[in-house]
Amino acid sequence: MSHERENWGSRFGFIMAAAGSAVGLGNIWRFPYLTGTSGGGAFILVYVLFALFVGLSVMLAEFTLGRYTAKAATGAYKQVSRQWTFVGFMGVLTALFIMGFYPVVGGWATAYIFKGFTGLLQHPEAVEDVFGAFISDPVQPLIWMVIYLALNIAIVIKGISGGIEKAGKVLMPTLFLLLVIIAIRGLTLPGASAGVSFLFKPDFSKLDGSVALAALGQAFFSLSLGMGCMITYGSFLAKTEDLKGNALIVTIMDTCIALLAGLAMFPAAFAYGVDPAAGPGLIFVVMPTVFANMGGLGQVFHVLFFIAFTVAALTSSISLMEVVVDYFIEQHHKTRKQAVLYTSIIMVIMCVLASLSLGVMADFHILGVGVFDFLDILTDKVYMAIGGMLLCLCVGWSVKKEDIYNEVTNNGELKFGLFGLWYGLIRFVNPILIAIVSVSGLIANENRALMIAGLASIGVMAIFSKKMS
Repeated sequence: MSHERENWGSRFGFIMAAAGSAVGLGNIWRFPYLTGTSGGGAFILVYVLFALFVGLSVMLAEFTLGRYTAKAATGAYKQVSRQWTFVGFMGVLTALFIMGFYPVVGGWATAYIFKGFTGLLQHPEAVEDVFGAFISDPVQPLIWMVIYLALNIAIVIKGISGGIEKAGKVLMPTLFLLLVIIAIRGLTLPGASAGVSFLFKPDFSKLDGSVALAALGQAFFSLSLGMGCMITYGSFLAKTEDLKGNALIVTIMDTCIALLAGLAMFPAAFAYGVDPAAGPGLIFVVMPTVFANMGGLGQVFHVLFFIAFTVAALTSSISLMEVVVDYFIEQHHKTRKQAVLYTSIIMVIMCVLASLSLGVMADFHILGVGVFDFLDILTDKVYMAIGGMLLCLCVGWSVKKEDIYNEVTNNGELKFGLFGLWYGLIRFVNPILIAIVSVSGLIANENRALMIAGLASIGVMAIFSKKMS
């Protein structure tokens, strides 16, 4: 059974969808709290360098592999060599595991849009307790998770041009506009300049190995690398598209949105004397407290902020769902509706377990952590980084150099003066750099058993890659 390969309807539609894939929880939730806990400007400096030199080069490699093979993650690696099939399968697992907790947080964001209308901001002193009670409740978060996941299903089931592309054209401009409005409001508050200094004035004494690891992990998480998204999106690109130009635009857009999210939060947080190192609770505890202190307009900005947060999460999660859906379509010859159904059932089961692990199942641990943290750590600290490293090795060593050059330059029609530098980064620099940072992270991480188990699982997949293909 064969199926006709879809194509993006326009370059703008593709860029909005790819940028939307990159822009998500990594920018609005994860980037600000990592910035706050990692020293502000020092972390941002390292993150931007990783994004531009490592992230950009890996993204271009993913686009190239996807269009070169015209297949999604697993099929792309399989076409290069059956020995590489496990890397594509690992990308699908990464996307699936991330979607095992991503809709849970997306559901929180959706719920907080409505909590802005139900008295949450009237009692700033109780905001933290409200959030703790909400995420540990066995029912409420599941209802919002299902609502959020249903939005993903409604978009993905319509396909690439009819669903994902149309959604990206609306959601991305909406997100940018909302963040600009919120950032302008924050910057006009008395004392906001301290937040700007925190973001953009590096304190180099904060730089250490843990900051580098956090920055590399954030670059991969934020740019949706190492999980098959950009390979899948690249596989739908026409042969006339400028891969390097598109990769640069998406990387710059993603980085700018992350910085804009920081400007939307930290100036306001400093203006009201809130601790910037509040951690993951920055979004759901600190920001509602800030909005509560704004007075009459606080409710408006609270609602706008969580609409922006939900939009950002949605643009990423539809790309993650598409990776798994395309796996069922390509490798198991299912229709799109069947693939979406199977994918949704698996994700709902995982999300239920992840959500309950923060409450009634808090005592149930896998290698020392709950289900939510298990999925987060396994994907962020192991699968994405190793997946990015293996992608570089595959493109740099298993595909002919002339084929790569022809693909990136559209058979010589486009100039790429930096091809030699980029190819060297892919073949040598990136794999070594990612390996060094990953090993240092393994040594320093307190969840060492989980990380070792994750690496072992990759080894098992590699051994049985031929059977899986």
